[in-house]
Amino acid sequence: MKKLLRKTPELCANFLAPYLVYQLLHTQYGDTIALIASAIPPLLWSIYELIKTRRLDAISILVIASILFTLAATGMGGSARLIQVREALVTGLVGVMFLTSLAFPRPMIFYLARATMARNTEAGAASFEAIWNKPGVPHSFRILTIVWGLGLIVQTALMVYLAYIWTISRYLLISPILGYGIIGLLLLWSFAYIARRKGAGFSLQGSK
Repeated sequence: MKKLLRKTPELCANFLAPYLVYQLLHTQYGDTIALIASAIPPLLWSIYELIKTRRLDAISILVIASILFTLAATGMGGSARLIQVREALVTGLVGVMFLTSLAFPRPMIFYLARATMARNTEAGAASFEAIWNKPGVPHSFRILTIVWGLGLIVQTALMVYLAYIWTISRYLLISPILGYGIIGLLLLWSFAYIARRKGAGFSLQGSK
């Protein structure tokens, strides 16, 4: 219960506040202005988290990138629907970047995992580097990259489709739940996959 209470401000800023802001403004100012304004609460929360933790995590980058996309779309005369799916398009771009990184010696997910390890353990990135040369590790990271890349692209396609068949209000209220739900499924699959690989001798622990 305490953990849920601590999460309440974050949930309000990212789920409820955008919907309420849009509802309050769209009648008087139109859909485009209301949608731009609805992006302000998540942006302010990301700035608050950045100041508090002094780190820019993947979620913060995604939110800030979506706001920049909104401003760019508005400057180019972007429609309300285009602004509405800004975050989904950024997510899809991340998925494409994941798949593109398969062409490089190490995929993006390895570096994301290394950054997480550096933040959460004393050994940090230097210790995590040692696992790359373990048998099966490069293959496992490439599988993770493929699944996440395709998953994020599918999520984007779904969100864009829903944006055109749902009202804006309904999309703002329900799409964050669907989006986080898909991310949750990808995380659960990843944990299960890594657990199975651990059973076969795979480990995400660096050398001592």
